[in-house]
Amino acid sequence: MSPQRRRRRVNVRRRRFIAVLVLFTVVVLSARALGANLPFMRSSTTSTSSSTSSTASTTPPTSTPPTSTATTSTPPPSTSTTPTSFAVGLTSLVITEPVTGSTTPRVFPVTVRYPAEGTPGLVQAGLAPYREAGPYPLLVFSGGFDLSPEIYAGLLDAWTSAGYVVASPNYPLTTPGPHAAVLRTDIVQHPGDLSYLITTLLAEDSSSEEILHGLVNSQEIGVVGQSDGGDVSLAAVANTCCRDPRIGAAVILSGAELSWFRGTYFTSGATPLLVAQGTKDLKFNPVPCSVTLYNEAPAPKYYLSLINQTHLSAYVPAGPARSVVATTTIDFFNAYLRHQPGALAAMSSAGTDSGLATITSASSVAPVKGACPLAPVPVG
Repeated sequence: MSPQRRRRRVNVRRRRFIAVLVLFTVVVLSARALGANLPFMRSSTTSTSSSTSSTASTTPPTSTPPTSTATTSTPPPSTSTTPTSFAVGLTSLVITEPVTGSTTPRVFPVTVRYPAEGTPGLVQAGLAPYREAGPYPLLVFSGGFDLSPEIYAGLLDAWTSAGYVVASPNYPLTTPGPHAAVLRTDIVQHPGDLSYLITTLLAEDSSSEEILHGLVNSQEIGVVGQSDGGDVSLAAVANTCCRDPRIGAAVILSGAELSWFRGTYFTSGATPLLVAQGTKDLKFNPVPCSVTLYNEAPAPKYYLSLINQTHLSAYVPAGPARSVVATTTIDFFNAYLRHQPGALAAMSSAGTDSGLATITSASSVAPVKGACPLAPVPVG
Protein backbone atom coordinates (compact mmCIF):
# COMPACT_ATOMS: atom_id res chain seq x y z
CA MET A 1 0.00 0.00 0.00
CA SER A 2 1.38 3.36 -0.98
CA PRO A 3 2.13 5.92 1.73
CA GLN A 4 -0.55 8.21 0.31
CA ARG A 5 -3.32 5.56 0.63
CA ARG A 6 -2.11 4.69 4.17
CA ARG A 7 -2.39 8.37 5.26
CA ARG A 8 -5.92 8.59 3.74
CA ARG A 9 -7.06 5.48 5.72
CA VAL A 10 -5.66 6.92 8.98
CA ASN A 11 -7.50 10.20 8.40
CA VAL A 12 -10.77 8.31 7.84
CA ARG A 13 -10.31 6.40 11.07
CA ARG A 14 -9.63 9.65 12.95
CA ARG A 15 -12.76 11.28 11.55
CA ARG A 16 -14.85 8.23 12.53
CA PHE A 17 -13.40 8.31 16.09
CA ILE A 18 -14.13 12.03 16.48
CA ALA A 19 -17.69 11.54 15.20
CA VAL A 20 -18.31 8.73 17.71
CA LEU A 21 -16.84 10.88 20.52
CA VAL A 22 -19.07 13.84 19.59
CA LEU A 23 -22.14 11.59 19.46
CA PHE A 24 -21.31 10.12 22.89
CA THR A 25 -20.92 13.60 24.39
CA VAL A 26 -24.26 14.75 22.98
CA VAL A 27 -26.02 11.70 24.44
CA VAL A 28 -24.50 12.26 27.90
CA LEU A 29 -25.39 15.94 27.97
CA SER A 30 -28.93 15.22 26.80
CA ALA A 31 -29.39 12.53 29.44
CA ARG A 32 -28.20 14.87 32.21
CA ALA A 33 -30.52 17.62 31.01
CA LEU A 34 -33.42 15.20 31.18
CA GLY A 35 -32.42 13.88 34.62
CA ALA A 36 -32.06 10.32 33.32
CA ASN A 37 -30.39 7.69 35.51
CA LEU A 38 -28.38 5.88 32.81
CA PRO A 39 -25.97 3.08 33.77
CA PHE A 40 -22.92 5.13 32.87
CA MET A 41 -24.15 7.92 35.22
CA ARG A 42 -24.60 5.68 38.29
CA SER A 43 -21.27 6.52 39.89
CA SER A 44 -22.01 10.26 39.62
CA THR A 45 -25.45 9.81 41.20
CA THR A 46 -24.01 7.78 44.06
CA SER A 47 -21.38 10.44 44.72
CA THR A 48 -24.02 13.19 44.78
CA SER A 49 -26.23 11.26 47.21
CA SER A 50 -23.25 10.80 49.51
CA SER A 51 -22.61 14.53 49.43
CA THR A 52 -26.25 15.21 50.28
CA SER A 53 -26.07 12.90 53.30
CA SER A 54 -23.01 14.69 54.64
CA THR A 55 -24.73 18.09 54.56
CA ALA A 56 -27.92 16.86 56.28
CA SER A 57 -26.24 15.53 59.43
CA THR A 58 -29.40 15.96 61.52
CA THR A 59 -31.28 13.40 59.43
CA PRO A 60 -31.17 9.92 61.06
CA PRO A 61 -29.55 7.18 58.93
CA THR A 62 -31.90 4.90 57.02
CA SER A 63 -31.55 1.59 55.16
CA THR A 64 -33.67 2.90 52.28
CA PRO A 65 -31.50 3.71 49.26
CA PRO A 66 -31.43 7.35 48.23
CA THR A 67 -33.91 8.19 45.53
CA SER A 68 -33.06 9.71 42.18
CA THR A 69 -34.35 13.09 43.41
CA ALA A 70 -31.26 13.54 45.60
CA THR A 71 -29.20 15.18 42.89
CA THR A 72 -27.85 18.21 44.75
CA SER A 73 -25.78 18.78 47.87
CA THR A 74 -27.52 22.10 48.63
CA PRO A 75 -30.21 21.75 51.36
CA PRO A 76 -33.63 23.24 50.58
CA PRO A 77 -34.25 26.71 52.00
CA SER A 78 -36.14 26.94 55.30
CA THR A 79 -39.84 27.66 54.95
CA SER A 80 -40.11 29.08 58.50
CA THR A 81 -40.67 32.83 58.64
CA THR A 82 -41.03 33.11 62.44
CA PRO A 83 -38.43 35.60 63.68
CA THR A 84 -36.22 34.86 66.66
CA SER A 85 -36.70 38.44 67.86
CA PHE A 86 -39.49 40.89 67.24
CA ALA A 87 -40.18 44.57 66.87
CA VAL A 88 -41.98 45.99 69.91
CA GLY A 89 -45.46 47.44 69.62
CA LEU A 90 -47.07 49.49 72.38
CA THR A 91 -50.64 50.09 73.36
CA SER A 92 -52.25 51.53 76.50
CA LEU A 93 -55.23 50.66 78.63
CA VAL A 94 -56.98 52.27 81.57
CA ILE A 95 -57.98 49.73 84.21
CA THR A 96 -61.04 50.48 86.32
CA GLU A 97 -61.67 47.96 89.05
CA PRO A 98 -65.17 47.25 90.33
CA VAL A 99 -66.14 49.13 93.47
CA THR A 100 -66.68 46.87 96.48
CA GLY A 101 -68.37 48.15 99.62
CA SER A 102 -67.36 51.68 100.51
CA THR A 103 -64.07 51.66 98.64
CA THR A 104 -63.33 54.27 96.04
CA PRO A 105 -62.74 53.12 92.45
CA ARG A 106 -59.20 52.06 91.68
CA VAL A 107 -58.25 53.41 88.27
CA PHE A 108 -54.79 53.16 86.75
CA PRO A 109 -53.16 53.21 83.30
CA VAL A 110 -51.20 50.29 81.89
CA THR A 111 -48.73 50.17 79.02
CA VAL A 112 -48.74 46.87 77.13
CA ARG A 113 -45.89 45.82 74.88
CA TYR A 114 -46.39 43.05 72.33
CA PRO A 115 -44.35 41.33 69.59
CA ALA A 116 -44.99 43.29 66.40
CA GLU A 117 -44.28 43.28 62.71
CA GLY A 118 -41.25 45.27 61.71
CA THR A 119 -37.50 45.31 62.10
CA PRO A 120 -36.25 43.89 65.42
CA GLY A 121 -35.15 46.79 67.60
CA LEU A 122 -38.01 49.01 66.47
CA VAL A 123 -40.18 50.22 69.39
CA GLN A 124 -43.30 52.12 68.39
CA ALA A 125 -46.89 52.59 69.45
CA GLY A 126 -49.58 51.06 67.27
CA LEU A 127 -47.48 48.60 65.27
CA ALA A 128 -49.35 45.66 63.78
CA PRO A 129 -49.07 42.63 66.08
CA TYR A 130 -47.07 39.65 64.81
CA ARG A 131 -49.89 37.15 65.24
CA GLU A 132 -48.42 34.21 63.36
CA ALA A 133 -46.16 33.19 66.26
CA GLY A 134 -48.78 33.81 68.98
CA PRO A 135 -50.23 33.42 71.43
CA TYR A 136 -47.36 34.59 73.61
CA PRO A 137 -46.67 34.20 77.33
CA LEU A 138 -47.79 37.16 79.43
CA LEU A 139 -45.49 38.98 81.88
CA VAL A 140 -46.79 41.58 84.33
CA PHE A 141 -44.06 43.92 85.54
CA SER A 142 -44.35 45.88 88.81
CA GLY A 143 -41.85 48.70 89.31
CA GLY A 144 -40.36 50.34 92.37
CA PHE A 145 -41.97 52.91 94.66
CA ASP A 146 -42.40 56.39 93.16
CA LEU A 147 -40.84 55.28 89.88
CA SER A 148 -42.41 55.24 86.44
CA PRO A 149 -42.31 51.74 84.90
CA GLU A 150 -40.84 53.32 81.76
CA ILE A 151 -37.47 53.80 83.45
CA TYR A 152 -37.16 50.01 83.06
CA ALA A 153 -37.90 50.24 79.32
CA GLY A 154 -34.68 48.46 78.37
CA LEU A 155 -35.76 45.30 80.19
CA LEU A 156 -39.40 45.59 79.11
CA ASP A 157 -38.36 45.88 75.46
CA ALA A 158 -35.93 42.96 75.76
CA TRP A 159 -38.63 40.63 77.13
CA THR A 160 -41.09 41.69 74.43
CA SER A 161 -38.53 41.31 71.65
CA ALA A 162 -37.95 37.75 72.91
CA GLY A 163 -41.61 36.90 72.32
CA TYR A 164 -43.55 37.98 75.42
CA VAL A 165 -46.52 40.28 75.95
CA VAL A 166 -45.41 42.62 78.76
CA ALA A 167 -47.82 44.73 80.81
CA SER A 168 -46.46 47.47 83.09
CA PRO A 169 -49.09 49.09 85.33
CA ASN A 170 -48.84 52.51 86.94
CA TYR A 171 -50.36 51.46 90.25
CA PRO A 172 -52.56 53.98 92.10
CA LEU A 173 -50.78 56.17 94.64
CA THR A 174 -47.31 54.62 94.36
CA THR A 175 -46.18 55.78 90.90
CA PRO A 176 -45.83 59.38 89.71
CA GLY A 177 -49.16 60.70 88.48
CA PRO A 178 -51.91 63.27 88.93
CA HIS A 179 -52.45 62.43 92.61
CA ALA A 180 -51.22 64.93 95.16
CA ALA A 181 -48.65 62.64 96.74
CA VAL A 182 -47.46 59.06 96.63
CA LEU A 183 -48.47 56.76 99.45
CA ARG A 184 -46.31 53.70 99.98
CA THR A 185 -48.77 51.85 102.19
CA ASP A 186 -51.10 51.54 99.19
CA ILE A 187 -48.82 48.66 98.14
CA VAL A 188 -51.10 46.27 100.05
CA GLN A 189 -53.71 46.82 97.31
CA HIS A 190 -51.35 46.02 94.45
CA PRO A 191 -51.59 42.21 94.38
CA GLY A 192 -55.32 42.66 93.85
CA ASP A 193 -54.64 45.25 91.14
CA LEU A 194 -52.24 42.81 89.49
CA SER A 195 -54.76 39.96 89.47
CA TYR A 196 -57.49 42.18 88.07
CA LEU A 197 -55.09 43.36 85.38
CA ILE A 198 -54.45 39.73 84.34
CA THR A 199 -58.19 39.14 84.15
CA THR A 200 -58.62 42.26 82.00
CA LEU A 201 -55.83 41.30 79.61
CA LEU A 202 -57.28 37.83 79.12
CA ALA A 203 -60.62 39.46 78.31
CA GLU A 204 -58.88 41.77 75.82
CA ASP A 205 -57.29 38.72 74.23
CA SER A 206 -60.67 37.06 73.73
CA SER A 207 -62.24 40.09 72.04
CA SER A 208 -61.80 40.21 68.28
CA GLU A 209 -62.13 44.01 68.38
CA GLU A 210 -59.02 44.55 70.52
CA ILE A 211 -55.41 44.86 69.36
CA LEU A 212 -54.35 42.17 71.85
CA HIS A 213 -56.78 39.65 70.39
CA GLY A 214 -55.12 36.25 70.08
CA LEU A 215 -51.79 37.42 71.51
CA VAL A 216 -51.97 36.26 75.15
CA ASN A 217 -51.50 32.65 76.22
CA SER A 218 -53.68 32.22 79.32
CA GLN A 219 -51.70 29.13 80.35
CA GLU A 220 -48.31 30.91 80.38
CA ILE A 221 -48.35 33.83 82.83
CA GLY A 222 -45.41 35.20 84.77
CA VAL A 223 -44.69 38.18 87.02
CA VAL A 224 -41.60 40.32 87.45
CA GLY A 225 -41.07 43.00 90.05
CA GLN A 226 -38.30 45.31 91.21
CA SER A 227 -37.96 46.70 94.75
CA ASP A 228 -41.50 47.30 96.10
CA GLY A 229 -42.75 45.82 92.84
CA GLY A 230 -40.77 42.72 93.76
CA ASP A 231 -42.60 42.63 97.09
CA VAL A 232 -45.91 42.77 95.20
CA SER A 233 -44.89 40.04 92.76
CA LEU A 234 -43.72 37.79 95.60
CA ALA A 235 -47.00 38.27 97.48
CA ALA A 236 -48.91 37.33 94.31
CA VAL A 237 -47.19 33.94 94.11
CA ALA A 238 -46.16 33.07 97.67
CA ASN A 239 -48.34 34.81 100.30
CA THR A 240 -51.66 33.34 101.42
CA CYS A 241 -53.15 36.84 101.36
CA CYS A 242 -52.93 37.24 97.65
CA ARG A 243 -51.73 34.17 95.79
CA ASP A 244 -52.96 33.99 92.17
CA PRO A 245 -52.80 30.38 90.92
CA ARG A 246 -52.74 31.52 87.28
CA ILE A 247 -49.17 32.73 87.70
CA GLY A 248 -46.68 30.06 86.65
CA ALA A 249 -43.29 31.72 87.37
CA ALA A 250 -41.91 34.79 89.12
CA VAL A 251 -38.76 36.93 89.01
CA ILE A 252 -38.01 39.07 92.07
CA LEU A 253 -35.47 41.82 91.36
CA SER A 254 -34.19 43.19 94.68
CA GLY A 255 -37.42 42.46 96.51
CA ALA A 256 -38.45 41.13 99.91
CA GLU A 257 -41.07 39.56 102.08
CA LEU A 258 -43.18 42.36 103.53
CA SER A 259 -45.04 42.23 106.84
CA TRP A 260 -47.73 44.59 105.52
CA PHE A 261 -49.27 41.71 103.59
CA ARG A 262 -51.49 39.91 106.09
CA GLY A 263 -50.68 36.35 105.30
CA THR A 264 -47.90 33.82 105.47
CA TYR A 265 -45.24 33.07 102.89
CA PHE A 266 -44.38 29.76 101.27
CA THR A 267 -47.01 27.65 103.01
CA SER A 268 -48.69 26.36 99.86
CA GLY A 269 -47.64 25.78 96.29
CA ALA A 270 -44.19 26.06 94.77
CA THR A 271 -44.10 28.64 91.99
CA PRO A 272 -40.70 28.61 90.22
CA LEU A 273 -38.73 31.58 91.48
CA LEU A 274 -35.69 33.57 90.30
CA VAL A 275 -34.33 36.01 92.89
CA ALA A 276 -31.82 38.67 91.79
CA GLN A 277 -29.87 40.92 94.15
CA GLY A 278 -27.08 43.48 93.86
CA THR A 279 -24.30 42.94 96.36
CA LYS A 280 -23.90 46.73 96.87
CA ASP A 281 -27.62 47.35 97.46
CA LEU A 282 -27.16 48.40 101.08
CA LYS A 283 -29.94 50.93 101.70
CA PHE A 284 -33.14 50.25 99.78
CA ASN A 285 -33.18 46.44 99.68
CA PRO A 286 -30.32 45.08 101.77
CA VAL A 287 -28.91 41.73 100.75
CA PRO A 288 -30.44 39.91 103.79
CA CYS A 289 -33.91 40.58 102.30
CA SER A 290 -33.25 38.57 99.14
CA VAL A 291 -31.22 35.91 100.96
CA THR A 292 -34.01 35.34 103.51
CA LEU A 293 -36.79 34.98 100.97
CA TYR A 294 -34.65 32.71 98.79
CA ASN A 295 -33.69 30.42 101.67
CA GLU A 296 -37.33 30.10 102.77
CA ALA A 297 -38.68 29.43 99.27
CA PRO A 298 -39.22 25.86 98.07
CA ALA A 299 -37.58 24.57 94.91
CA PRO A 300 -37.44 25.19 92.02
CA LYS A 301 -35.59 28.39 92.79
CA TYR A 302 -32.50 30.28 91.63
CA TYR A 303 -30.41 33.05 93.20
CA LEU A 304 -28.68 35.51 90.87
CA SER A 305 -26.05 37.57 92.68
CA LEU A 306 -25.15 40.75 90.78
CA ILE A 307 -21.63 41.65 91.85
CA ASN A 308 -21.02 45.29 92.88
CA GLN A 309 -24.47 46.36 91.68
CA THR A 310 -26.68 48.78 93.62
CA HIS A 311 -30.46 49.03 93.86
CA LEU A 312 -31.11 50.09 90.27
CA SER A 313 -27.77 49.79 88.48
CA ALA A 314 -28.45 46.34 87.01
CA TYR A 315 -32.01 47.09 85.92
CA VAL A 316 -32.19 50.63 84.54
CA PRO A 317 -29.06 51.83 82.70
CA ALA A 318 -27.85 49.95 79.65
CA GLY A 319 -24.72 47.92 80.18
CA PRO A 320 -23.32 44.45 80.85
CA ALA A 321 -25.21 43.99 84.14
CA ARG A 322 -28.58 44.75 82.58
CA SER A 323 -27.75 42.41 79.70
CA VAL A 324 -27.11 39.62 82.20
CA VAL A 325 -30.45 40.29 83.89
CA ALA A 326 -32.32 40.41 80.57
CA THR A 327 -30.81 37.20 79.21
CA THR A 328 -31.08 35.26 82.48
CA THR A 329 -34.71 36.21 83.06
CA ILE A 330 -35.67 35.37 79.47
CA ASP A 331 -34.04 31.94 79.82
CA PHE A 332 -35.86 31.41 83.14
CA PHE A 333 -39.26 32.20 81.64
CA ASN A 334 -38.44 30.15 78.53
CA ALA A 335 -37.88 27.19 80.86
CA TYR A 336 -40.94 27.54 83.10
CA LEU A 337 -43.51 29.17 80.83
CA ARG A 338 -42.51 27.92 77.38
CA HIS A 339 -40.96 24.67 78.69
CA GLN A 340 -38.11 24.93 76.21
CA PRO A 341 -35.43 22.21 76.38
CA GLY A 342 -32.02 23.64 77.20
CA ALA A 343 -33.36 26.90 78.66
CA LEU A 344 -32.12 26.16 82.18
CA ALA A 345 -28.64 25.35 80.89
CA ALA A 346 -28.70 28.63 78.96
CA MET A 347 -29.80 30.47 82.12
CA SER A 348 -26.94 28.95 84.10
CA SER A 349 -24.49 30.08 81.45
CA ALA A 350 -25.96 33.59 81.19
CA GLY A 351 -25.96 34.03 84.98
CA THR A 352 -22.32 32.99 85.38
CA ASP A 353 -20.10 35.88 84.36
CA SER A 354 -16.77 36.35 86.10
CA GLY A 355 -16.72 39.58 88.05
CA LEU A 356 -20.31 40.38 87.12
CA ALA A 357 -22.73 37.67 88.27
CA THR A 358 -23.12 34.22 89.79
CA ILE A 359 -26.18 31.98 89.88
CA THR A 360 -27.10 28.99 92.02
CA SER A 361 -30.02 26.63 92.61
CA ALA A 362 -28.73 25.43 96.00
CA SER A 363 -31.25 24.85 98.76
CA SER A 364 -29.81 27.87 100.58
CA VAL A 365 -27.18 30.56 100.24
CA ALA A 366 -24.94 31.79 103.05
CA PRO A 367 -26.70 34.14 105.48
CA VAL A 368 -25.62 37.77 105.43
CA LYS A 369 -25.26 39.93 108.53
CA GLY A 370 -27.99 42.45 109.07
CA ALA A 371 -31.77 42.56 109.03
CA CYS A 372 -34.42 43.14 106.41
CA PRO A 373 -36.60 46.17 107.24
CA LEU A 374 -40.35 45.49 107.45
CA ALA A 375 -39.85 41.75 107.00
CA PRO A 376 -42.30 39.46 108.80
CA VAL A 377 -41.21 38.36 112.25
CA PRO A 378 -40.01 34.74 112.05
CA VAL A 379 -42.33 32.26 113.72
CA GLY A 380 -40.82 30.00 116.45
